[in-house]
Amino acid sequence: MRHFLSLLCAATLLALTLPAQAGPTQDLLQEHAALINKASRKTIQPAIDALAASGLPSAQTVLQKWQNKDMWLRKEDGLFFWAEEITGKTFRLYDFDTAAPVGDFDKAALKQLKPNSGVRAMIGAALVQFQLSDPDPARRLAALTAIQRDAEPSHLAPLRASIAGESDPAIKARKQQLLTLLTIRFATDTPTRVAAIQSIATDISLDTRAALNSLLTSKIVFNPPDSANTGARITPGDPGLSVEAAFDLMVAAGVAAPLPTPDQRRAVLSENIAGGKVGGIPLARLNSQPARDRAYAALNPDWSPNMTKATVVADQPFFQVFAEPSKEVTDAARDALKSIETRVALNQALDLALDGISLASIFFLAAIGLAITFGVMGVINMAHGEFIMMGAYTGYVVQQFVPNYTVSILIALPLAFLVTFAAGVAMERLVIRHLYNRPLETLLATFGISIALQQIAKNIFGTQARPLTAPAWLDGAWILNDVVSISYIRIAIFALALIFLCVFLFIMKRTRLGLETRAVTQNPRMAASMGINPDRVNMLTFGLGSGIAGIAGVAIGLFAKVTSELGSDYIVQSFMTVVVGGVGNIWGTLAGAAMIGFLQKGIEWMNPSNTLAAQTYMIIFIIIFIQFRPRGIIALKGRAAGD
Repeated sequence: MRHFLSLLCAATLLALTLPAQAGPTQDLLQEHAALINKASRKTIQPAIDALAASGLPSAQTVLQKWQNKDMWLRKEDGLFFWAEEITGKTFRLYDFDTAAPVGDFDKAALKQLKPNSGVRAMIGAALVQFQLSDPDPARRLAALTAIQRDAEPSHLAPLRASIAGESDPAIKARKQQLLTLLTIRFATDTPTRVAAIQSIATDISLDTRAALNSLLTSKIVFNPPDSANTGARITPGDPGLSVEAAFDLMVAAGVAAPLPTPDQRRAVLSENIAGGKVGGIPLARLNSQPARDRAYAALNPDWSPNMTKATVVADQPFFQVFAEPSKEVTDAARDALKSIETRVALNQALDLALDGISLASIFFLAAIGLAITFGVMGVINMAHGEFIMMGAYTGYVVQQFVPNYTVSILIALPLAFLVTFAAGVAMERLVIRHLYNRPLETLLATFGISIALQQIAKNIFGTQARPLTAPAWLDGAWILNDVVSISYIRIAIFALALIFLCVFLFIMKRTRLGLETRAVTQNPRMAASMGINPDRVNMLTFGLGSGIAGIAGVAIGLFAKVTSELGSDYIVQSFMTVVVGGVGNIWGTLAGAAMIGFLQKGIEWMNPSNTLAAQTYMIIFIIIFIQFRPRGIIALKGRAAGD
């Protein structure tokens, strides 16, 4: 028993002589305990740097707990722990090195460390190096976003160190780009900054252009010192420097005095009357403005009647002065921006071309049905736009019963064709067949039908726009870079237009209906004498054109508002496409759609704030074009061409 008590006493004495929960992290915290206990923005940086550079596995945990106010000091021995609340007054402490619980303690025995916002920001900057190498890609991206939003010189080293071990190619590319931008901004030696600028001379991203433009931030200064990084000399009156602004700069520099107004000059003359004279000129002779000007000039030799703001600022040294002090850096940034601007212009041309192709495919889809009815049959169908509207509403109705948007669109496309095909056949049988070779009556009748169909749609669906939702896989856009992008819906419509082109060519070239249609188009009497029924061909042809308009309506409804007036927005463009391209020729319709689409986008690019003006100019151009080529781009011989 005596031996046991001796061992117990020895163990207790040994425990008292050793620090509790000793470990490398605790030792490091104890070295900087005074700074941590009284953390301030001015003094805490050495402690934060020591933790960040320690290489300890628990360093990130310490910084995170500290930043989140979860680090506690045990008063009895001054050791640091992180804690979780057990009850309102009891906390369980955990060791930083082992993450093992140390015990439960009353809140009165502990002190919570609450760094202020400034210290927390400094801790957050130190945490960046850990977040940049975090196993979770989302956290690494969040760290990059945080650096980009509020970059500091201290971010350079951890960002550079994290690139070698980055496994995600996209994140690695973003890190490299951000490292280059930070090098340009924060590097201390000029050659390094210039080399970084030259390395991004082909990068057209917005971040790169913003970084380079920030280097070229400048202001206009009067007579800058020789040490300033000056650019071009500015002449007062140029767009960047008005005469008034130049004069104000000289006044602010103390080189010029504000020009006196006539009232101010008159007051000076009144104050300086002496012996019946002012400036040596008798009062009786001050009855004209030139005399008063001479008297004022005698009192103020620096002023003359011919002095104006323009004469004061003429030939004075006004220069563009860059905020960036290094001329080598600004010259490199200017050269890089010129290179980038050339590439941006080329990419803008590509983006404009993609927009033109997209709009052309929409016009082609809207006009292909009209190309069949108008081109083959010579029927001016003003209700063609309403068939487009019917197709769009068919898609909307299908989506009310089939919630899966992909399946509903696959069902809606053939169903819209059937609905509008049937409507077209009914219209041809009931109205159109009685009005052949009577274009004015056909135009009036189909115009009346279009108004009736619009009113029926309003009565059924109301006047509010109805949603025709695209599948999720059509959301977003295909982004090539910060300049060129095109939505997936537009790509799908372009693909659909190509499919219809191929289907139409197959029908016209490889089927009996196409053969009969071409025969009736070329010579209806001869076709009838060969056993072809022109009435049946006309009925099927009109139904085919109407059905294709319905499918076009589903496609257009995916990005346009589905209302009863949907067709009215495309009927004019459809007729222009057919007429410009060449009546009755599918290749002409394609050419016409391309011409009108590119023309409209080109005019909109030159005047982006006024779409209506772009359409007006386009119509004027088409009117002039038809005067020189009345049969369109690709003329077709036969009945549709007027033979």
